[in-house]
Amino acid sequence: MEKKKEYYDVVVVGGGPAGMTAAIYCGRARLKTLLIEKSLLGGLATYTSEIENYPGFPEGIGGTELMKLFDRQCRKFDVDIKLTDVKAFREDCGYKVVSTFRVDYYAKAVIIATGNKPRLTGARDEEKFLYDKGISFCATCDAAYYTDKVVMIIGSGDAAIEEGIFLTKFAKKVYVSVIHDKGIMDANKVAQEKALRNEKMSFLWNTMADSFEGGERLERVVLKNLKTGELLPVNVDGCFLFIGYIPDTETFRGLIEMTQRGYIKTNENMETSMEGVYAAGDVRDKFLRQVATAVGDGAIAGVMAEKYVEEADYVKKEILECNKPVMVYVYNAVEAADREYLTRIEQFHMEYENKIKLYRADIYKSDKLACKFGCEKTPCVVFVKDGNVIKREYDIDNVKSAISGILEE
Repeated sequence: MEKKKEYYDVVVVGGGPAGMTAAIYCGRARLKTLLIEKSLLGGLATYTSEIENYPGFPEGIGGTELMKLFDRQCRKFDVDIKLTDVKAFREDCGYKVVSTFRVDYYAKAVIIATGNKPRLTGARDEEKFLYDKGISFCATCDAAYYTDKVVMIIGSGDAAIEEGIFLTKFAKKVYVSVIHDKGIMDANKVAQEKALRNEKMSFLWNTMADSFEGGERLERVVLKNLKTGELLPVNVDGCFLFIGYIPDTETFRGLIEMTQRGYIKTNENMETSMEGVYAAGDVRDKFLRQVATAVGDGAIAGVMAEKYVEEADYVKKEILECNKPVMVYVYNAVEAADREYLTRIEQFHMEYENKIKLYRADIYKSDKLACKFGCEKTPCVVFVKDGNVIKREYDIDNVKSAISGILEE
């Protein structure tokens, strides 16, 4: 059965802080905007029980609460939101196509904000117990379920230790599996000291998950001692994995330039290797991954997508769909020679203004149009007829004869 097609100015893939910020900017710019999120609006930020370093909330704010505010602001600007999974991505007739199970969404620009996803241990039968069957990644989301029960934390970074402390408010016992020697953790010192003083927390040093066991739900985690090889079964009601994250970029692999680890490469304008496609937030190859930096990325991506769509629409209407030949003068306004040549070009055009259209393209702030029309340097005069580039002229002295030749064709 043929898929349904829907058309948008911008499609944002990923509904975390970066994606929602980008969508807010695009929606506020009156662009028809779609945001696609496969699971939970807010992304990994919703997993954080308290965010203390996001400006504007001096007393801190819960991750879920903050993301609800982002969501509300998105809807204020009429952003369409679909909770579904993206299956494929491609280009088709000048559009970027984001495919879901039932619909192909055609967009002029796409912003990738898919973020990271939790890393798994790779232990035997792990996938059998993921999410609602005993293995979780969000203490904030699931802590109440484990009231007066026994849980295990795997990991020793900030997230693992801080979320483990949070779980002790509910669970009667919290085991922590740490791959390091006794007393060594990857978390900040304050969190370490709190955890070691917490009577409900018990550390299992030099261990890693070997297998997960149980029936319908997880019943035990079998740990392996990294020094002795001894297997240690630990009966639990649930297990939380906090061993890092990997970029969620499989859908775009081979189409967008990435690092070896799978993070998307961008420039400071959030532009990827594909024209009209931007990336923002944790999915980018960058140094710091925080809500605050994701918001900054999303703002830039949203503004750049807006400019791209606006320029693409204008070029299509004024140049590619013009009913007569178009002479595009591509120049850099800060160059004296380019400005001087513009006067001559305008004089040439006056003789033929009823037969050919003049479009002035200043590339001082952006060279996108020069790249689009294949100009290797400025000044350059590009002749477009019936939507196609038919000639590029770098010698201004030849422009007048070029105009005559094109009109005679």
